[in-house]
Amino acid sequence: MPQNTQQLEDFVTQVRRDILRQVHKVSSGHPGGSLGCVEFFTALYQEIMEYSTDFTMDGINEDLFFLSNGHISPVFYSVLARSGFFPVEELNTFRLLDSRLQGHPTTHEGLPGIRMASGSLGQGLSVAIGAAETKKLNNDTHTVFALLGDGELQEGQNWEAIMYAAGHKVDNLIATVDLNGQQIDGSTDDVLPMGNMKDKFLAFGWEVLEVEKGNNIVEVIKGLQEAKKLSGNGKPVCILLKTVMGNGVDFMMHTHAWHGKAPNDEQLEAGLQQNAETLGDY
Repeated sequence: MPQNTQQLEDFVTQVRRDILRQVHKVSSGHPGGSLGCVEFFTALYQEIMEYSTDFTMDGINEDLFFLSNGHISPVFYSVLARSGFFPVEELNTFRLLDSRLQGHPTTHEGLPGIRMASGSLGQGLSVAIGAAETKKLNNDTHTVFALLGDGELQEGQNWEAIMYAAGHKVDNLIATVDLNGQQIDGSTDDVLPMGNMKDKFLAFGWEVLEVEKGNNIVEVIKGLQEAKKLSGNGKPVCILLKTVMGNGVDFMMHTHAWHGKAPNDEQLEAGLQQNAETLGDY
């Protein structure tokens, strides 16, 4: 669904508003990482992926996406709704009892667009690899995408999966790492330094791309397009996406403080004023 840059920017702005309003309403959720990944989700669902909103779990003959760092569900829900998977008005039910929009995505309620329960960090890449191998077995040439957090990579299962994907030439897989340098208790360097991420993925046998401006919609699209060109050559592809936690809301940016903190009434209004309404709130 190609769009011009202004349409994409308008979409980004509206998604930011959705994130703030979802988390504010229930005084619970994770706005920081969600805001930092708005451009990525917008690029993926508005420009890059081939998919049907007539959702089925098998996903045959379409691209698939798996969110590993499930706590950034507000951005995922907003983009799914505004891409046509379910009514935008359902965003009003975020984190409420019996809602399909739980704090971390779940599958048992059958929310269209959600292919795995995530939030127990470190597992999404393994699931994405399984889906990618299934596509190969079914002669399905579509691509499997996954998003991981940088702090999440401190968990060991990721590196087993990274080793497996390269060792078994899972080359229809594109894994993006949200490199914002922040996690719940501080910066990633303070909690557990991970060294040079590019060198690590290269050493494990992956193709690696770096997107320095991960909050620039044009640059993100270019990065994803380049990753698709690199796929199919015997190696899985990693995109290191350098983002700013809390991007687009000045008092939330560049700090871990808003990893899992909801804005109060005054802060919500300030954040909304910085992101003027574009497509219409729910």
